[in-house]
Amino acid sequence: MTKRTSPIVLIQPLPCATNYIDQLCGALKELKASSKLSIAQKLWLTTVLMGIVITRKLSWAAFERSTLNECRQDGLRWMFSHSKIPWNSLIYASTKVLIKHYGVTSGTLTIDDSDKMRSRNTRKIAHVHKVRDKSTGGYGKGQEFIFMVIVTNTVTIPVDFRFYTPDPELSAWKQENNRLKKQKVPTKQRPKRPSPDADYPTKEALALVMLRHFSDRFPEIHIKIITADALYCTGSFMDKSNQYFPRSQVVTQLRKNQSVRCKNGNWTSLKTYFARNSGVDMELIVRGRENKKVTMLGHRLEVKAHGKKRFIIALKYEGESEYRYLVASHLSWRAIDIARAYTLRWIIEVFIEDWKSHCGWNTLSKQQGVEGASRGVILSLLCDHMLLLHPEQSARLKSQHPGLPVGCMIERIKAEALIVTIEKIVVSDNPKDAFNYFSQALVEALPDRPSSKHMAGCDLGRQEPTESLKYQMAA
Repeated sequence: MTKRTSPIVLIQPLPCATNYIDQLCGALKELKASSKLSIAQKLWLTTVLMGIVITRKLSWAAFERSTLNECRQDGLRWMFSHSKIPWNSLIYASTKVLIKHYGVTSGTLTIDDSDKMRSRNTRKIAHVHKVRDKSTGGYGKGQEFIFMVIVTNTVTIPVDFRFYTPDPELSAWKQENNRLKKQKVPTKQRPKRPSPDADYPTKEALALVMLRHFSDRFPEIHIKIITADALYCTGSFMDKSNQYFPRSQVVTQLRKNQSVRCKNGNWTSLKTYFARNSGVDMELIVRGRENKKVTMLGHRLEVKAHGKKRFIIALKYEGESEYRYLVASHLSWRAIDIARAYTLRWIIEVFIEDWKSHCGWNTLSKQQGVEGASRGVILSLLCDHMLLLHPEQSARLKSQHPGLPVGCMIERIKAEALIVTIEKIVVSDNPKDAFNYFSQALVEALPDRPSSKHMAGCDLGRQEPTESLKYQMAA
């Protein structure tokens, strides 16, 4: 057989991946000269990112099969665990590459959290704790993480993430406090709330850390709006966000029982206050694309929990019976502009759904330890960044045309990889031998696992009557 100059495999180092890794390496050098990637590290990153795209998994065994055993899973796993890759700088450097590529100068920062359910017996995977399963309403073991993305008029880029782990002492106190409440034990006789533990920051604290890091790393980018859901509706979150981004409008949601000051000086709940006036029916442009009929009413009111005046907007869409209450930090904006800005928060939910479905970490992401969990998410986010630099996606976005979903981009890259594989066979010195080699390697790489459904080779026992026991039937 003619000796092949390069392996014919299913995972091909396509130009979209190699160009991205080259740009990432250049950005790392700019950040710190010692952070550059070696040739082996660049090749490993290229292989893993292409493997995530082709298999939609972060699984070393799947990568080994897709490379037709050219890349062994033990070597891939060793690089993941022991290679001195500057993991903490990868997302930062990759974000700089995308910001420079798309010429980003301003945008909206959006924060949201999600979860990944795990097995009840999970012990070696980091950050696993009791999580409410939104699909069933029950509880199970899982991981929680917080994402931050920047939404611009061209592209949406994930820029940071954090894992969230609740304070076990605080969780135990809440459980005991609720139990005593049901028994009508007075507050003075119940145990005091434990002081905050720096090792277990809250979701709000983690979100503020991400905002501070973005402010320090990208001071040239003007952040117009910061959006988050009702979990981040505290006055401290809004005030500290404005410390990092003084010119930004911070928009979250308030609960309907929040107290506000009326004109007569009395305090009342949001629901009661806005029930006194009928809202204005109008059309709201949602996420810059579609018009929806809404009923809206806005007032600048002092919020008791915040200790200052905020712009509060009561908003409900057509068909809804109750208002939702948006709260904004700057009072100089119009109500319609604040409502339109808050609709951009939905984009991060689309990103999370795409990330879970296509970027590998949500499927077979069984990387152990704190570093394993964090590095797995980093690789999956780098995969998303790589897709944003694909020539077809880049051309569409830069020309202000709708971009392709992540699923469509992955199908295109898989088709490119297949075409390159076929091309290598066709242009080889001996196409027939190359095809035979490829066919044999493909068959050998296919998984071979015993099935528990079929009973071939199993001892099923004696399945017939016993002669000496037939009298039992007669009786």
